[in-house]
Amino acid sequence: MDTLWDNIEKLSAVCRAAGAHLPDEELKALQVGKVAEEAGEAMHALHGLKGLTTCGDDHTWSQVQNDLVGAVIAALLAMDYIDPTGARATFDEILHRRTRRGREAAATA
Repeated sequence: MDTLWDNIEKLSAVCRAAGAHLPDEELKALQVGKVAEEAGEAMHALHGLKGLTTCGDDHTWSQVQNDLVGAVIAALLAMDYIDPTGARATFDEILHRRTRRGREAAATA
């Protein structure tokens, strides 16, 4: 069974092939921009869920979650574009550092 990162690496290879005509730095920048686009779609779905859109879109929490996962995938792809050999380790290190307070709070509870 493939892990999350195995799937990200496979998708990254497909996306890199599609963007092979672009310089590497441009491909990285465009993928970082894709993260913002996907996050914006999640926000749009949330607005639709709360009845705050003018286009009459109805949304569900499931659609918000779908768009959030799209943002996560885009972010992991961007990390892989930036450093294909070190993205996993970098992610793990940053996740460990950024979740320290949660681990500490859980340990004292």
